[in-house]
Amino acid sequence: MPEILDAEPASARELVIRRRLAAPPAALWRCWTEAPLLERWFCPTPWRATDAVLDVRPGGVSSMVMRGPDGESFPNEGVYLEVVPPSRLVFTDAFRPGWEIAENPFFVGLIEFEADGAGGTIYTARARHFCDEGCERHKAMGFHDGWGAAAAQLEEVARTLPEAAA
Repeated sequence: MPEILDAEPASARELVIRRRLAAPPAALWRCWTEAPLLERWFCPTPWRATDAVLDVRPGGVSSMVMRGPDGESFPNEGVYLEVVPPSRLVFTDAFRPGWEIAENPFFVGLIEFEADGAGGTIYTARARHFCDEGCERHKAMGFHDGWGAAAAQLEEVARTLPEAAA
């Protein structure tokens, strides 16, 4: 189970989780950037991610469908803004491929992986929202519990990869 670490939001419209994960940054990076791996952990169970397409480069598409246990279906599409392997990913739903402006932008995601010196990673996930209402809605949707559960699933999948055994 990931160790929960203190994490202070950078602003009132930011939600953040920080965990120590028992997997190296390279394995966690693969789980975030390879569609078949992302689909194994991204949504907290019993939800799941399907149909993932990840073109991991600035301006590249990030899309998937989040599916709920009662048939819910929520398509998610956006683009990558910054890609620094294996330490930082920044993405947003404010744009569509080709820098088309999205109709209802929600947030910018910032994911950071920092080696902890003991074979694991300090994992920080931030969601920076465009408005107070969006931040409050994301919090009410269960951001902390959901992203925390997904971090545990991320750790579990990452630990199965060859990089984790090195």
